[in-house]
Amino acid sequence: MRRILFALLVSFGLVTHAMADEAEPIRDASASSTSASSVPLAASEPAARMHRVSALLVRRFGLARAKAEQIAEAVMASASKYSLPPALVLSIISIESRFKENARGAHGATGLMQVVPAAHRRLVTNVDLTQPAANIEAGSAILHGYIESAQGDVTTALRAYGGSTAYARKVSVHARDFELNAAASDTGTASAASGAR
Repeated sequence: MRRILFALLVSFGLVTHAMADEAEPIRDASASSTSASSVPLAASEPAARMHRVSALLVRRFGLARAKAEQIAEAVMASASKYSLPPALVLSIISIESRFKENARGAHGATGLMQVVPAAHRRLVTNVDLTQPAANIEAGSAILHGYIESAQGDVTTALRAYGGSTAYARKVSVHARDFELNAAASDTGTASAASGAR
């Protein structure tokens, strides 16, 4: 499991660090007289990543493009904020709700990440868990808390989130699948770009 997490962090975790690193130059550019040409370059890579994730959601889960873009943006933002691999968040959503924002489950579990309001009252008070961004934010915060409580042990954190070792294994397999599909998208994009030259 640690090797899978390491691979996820290498391929997707760098996304979160790259996004954090790129966010600062964008703020500086708007606040100072930095050349305008540096802003589009810094902003284009996170946008390209979100586009690849949303295209994957359209292709694999049949989401409408606007909904896929909304979910991809929320996943990338929460993954960056909580230092989670986006593939891990996507994996949980795919297992918990199959990307259906109005999904309902046992014990009042609600939304994309099947957040249980009764178990997380302080975190979700006055939050509409059927809204993708709010649900992904709450679910990511919960997962991050479990990872911290488990001193970085993602398997233990996933067991706490989903209730079993089998769940943790399933999330890991799905996360690896998301990682491989994203890598294939990157390769396909690179091949198409080189073929266009």
